[in-house]
Amino acid sequence: MAGHLHGLSVYPATAGGDGLREAIAGWFVRRYGLNALDPQTQVLPVNGTREALFAFGQAVIDPSRAQPAVVCPNPFYQIYEGAAMLAGAEPLFLNQTAENGFRLDLDSLTPQQWARTQLMYVCSPANPSGRVLTLDDWRALFERADRHGFVIASDECYSEIYDDAAPLGALEAAQQLGRNGFPNLVVFNSLSKRSNAPGLRAGAVAGDAALLQRFLLYRTYHGCAMSLVVQHASMAAWNDEAHVGENRRLYRQKFDALVPMLEAVIGAPRPEAGFYLWARVPGGDDEAFARDLFAVTHVTVLPGQYLAREAHGTNPGRGYVRMALVPELSECVEAARRIVAFCGS
Repeated sequence: MAGHLHGLSVYPATAGGDGLREAIAGWFVRRYGLNALDPQTQVLPVNGTREALFAFGQAVIDPSRAQPAVVCPNPFYQIYEGAAMLAGAEPLFLNQTAENGFRLDLDSLTPQQWARTQLMYVCSPANPSGRVLTLDDWRALFERADRHGFVIASDECYSEIYDDAAPLGALEAAQQLGRNGFPNLVVFNSLSKRSNAPGLRAGAVAGDAALLQRFLLYRTYHGCAMSLVVQHASMAAWNDEAHVGENRRLYRQKFDALVPMLEAVIGAPRPEAGFYLWARVPGGDDEAFARDLFAVTHVTVLPGQYLAREAHGTNPGRGYVRMALVPELSECVEAARRIVAFCGS
């Protein structure tokens, strides 16, 4: 970044420079074994996926159509709901529970609700459970999208934090299923988790060229161009895998240390991917557990019900807390030790 400070005197293009788009396209091709991805039409840089996931809803949803709806997983990243509401759409939820293996229960919505759907957000690996969508899951999603004509926005920010097997991605699944050109599909990824660089505010979207053309037009008016300084830092990150492997190793160490410590006192299975523990709390009152844990130990966890909405007669986050294994290993171990002591008291 220091070597490119002269870029601060230049207004950057919203589409990003050719070098950055080529770096992004190259990473997606390498990571997911894609046959090709056109850096001019099938990728865009974004200032972190938080703003992109929100803005995408505004670019895609047509509020003039009768009762527009946006489908979200439940629990979920609250940006999805906010994007739907600001765009004038009704958020509809698919509960993900331990009882259904944290799958998306597509049949829990009526045919009439699916007919109103214009956009569906999915998250794989999931926040907070860490579940990864399978090829069969993607096949069912694509069939549903084709039937009802909605767009899929796949949030894959946690794709690079895993143990052994790299999680399947939406573009990869689409290619395996013969969906040339990735119709009605856009994928979101970020350097925040992959490169442990949330302060850089740098990410990327890739997929359907027609959708990205619309999204680029929206972003041009919205004023979302990425600084040239950040573009050069992003290029370096997308083109390097060594630091990603090291980041993944450090998270693996945390899971190795914490899961055995916690499994005797709290239901915290190791996730397929991501850096969260989605833990079932003793007694089932996640809000009280989080409040009392902080009062006694000063350890902060997030009540699961805050990450979900009441849908289909239940709040699927109730009874869980989300633990983010972001601090250093020693801090994580100390927090786990305090949780064990708290649960045993």
